Amino acid sequence: MSTPDSATAGASRSLRGLLLLLATIAGVTVANIYFNQPLLDDFRQSFPAGAAWIGAVPAGTQLGYAAGMLLLAPLGDRYDRRRIILLQTAGLCVALLVAATAPSLAVLVGASLAIGILATIAQQAVPFSAELAPPEARGHAVGTVMSGLLLGILLARTAAGFVGQYFGWRAVFGASIVALLVLALVIVKKLPKSQPTSKLGYGELLASMWHLVLELPGLREASATGACLFATFSLFWPALTLLLAGEPFHFGPQAAGLFGIVGAAGALAAPMAGRSADKRGPRAVITMSIVLLALAFVIFAFSGKSLIGLVIGVIVLDVGVQAAQISNQSRIYALRPEARSRVNTVYMVCYFIGGATGSAVGVTAWHAFGWIGVCAAGIAFTALAGWIHHATRPRMGAGAQTSS
Repeated sequence: MSTPDSATAGASRSLRGLLLLLATIAGVTVANIYFNQPLLDDFRQSFPAGAAWIGAVPAGTQLGYAAGMLLLAPLGDRYDRRRIILLQTAGLCVALLVAATAPSLAVLVGASLAIGILATIAQQAVPFSAELAPPEARGHAVGTVMSGLLLGILLARTAAGFVGQYFGWRAVFGASIVALLVLALVIVKKLPKSQPTSKLGYGELLASMWHLVLELPGLREASATGACLFATFSLFWPALTLLLAGEPFHFGPQAAGLFGIVGAAGALAAPMAGRSADKRGPRAVITMSIVLLALAFVIFAFSGKSLIGLVIGVIVLDVGVQAAQISNQSRIYALRPEARSRVNTVYMVCYFIGGATGSAVGVTAWHAFGWIGVCAAGIAFTALAGWIHHATRPRMGAGAQTSS
């Protein structure tokens, strides 16, 4: 006969298991939009005629991710998230196959756009975690799944760098197909169905997001600061690949990918950031994150020829961006519980538009001004995030207060 305590313990273990599965889903799927970043020099060698347009590969993937969040992620409020995850996984495998066999840069860019659209599976996993967890543990649950997502982002570079170094860049996309097929089998066996919270039609779901933007000042502020901070994160990584390929390092894609392991320290901060947001309020954590990101780019500015400095800066950068992300999402999920997928969509569309902008700015700044130009751009985006975060605080309405 089970006691209330044993039943509670069993439920807690079950929740932990589901959160770990959702974290794995988020990490394995989102990794696909970052595999290309340590491979830019390989793409340039494979498609020399399009060398000036290599930056379109990571930018296209992130723009695709933003489009996928706008068009696909809101469906989680209307339909079973488990089914959506499985359908998108199948489509993602097809897009990866096209990328692996791309005969030209144009085809690779098109496949990258499709990969970005379909890799939004992670944006079903994160609100699913908020649905499963009790309100007092929502920040921690989101932090757990987001730690998987960030590990996927960072270790994607490591895995892609290693596979690309020894087997070629096409093998990177092939290996991802195998991983996704294995994950799909686990999802079929272990992941429960979700409970839809809306009966709106597809067009009404999309239209309702605009009303959420107008009604929730907290959502607008979180989206704007999140976009700026992710721009700083995204402009750094492609530029790092180019920095390490030249003087004085002359490193291949494997070395650039190894920095993902260093950055994984940020993922370890995710559950702590979630608990801190639960206890102290998200705004204080976001303020700290902005300071950390500014500090990271100051470190980078003095470390263009120092591996030790780059390692320290990467740790600071990833801890800062992860803490800000967890805190922002903890805020927005409290705004409209019945519309978590749509609120998350608004936030993440802005987030990845910021990321795509950062990727393009980072490569452009590198070619125009070198490493110091990249660092200046990172500081500028961080300063803009700080200004928005500070300037909107006195005017926050009821929607923001709910999220603070």
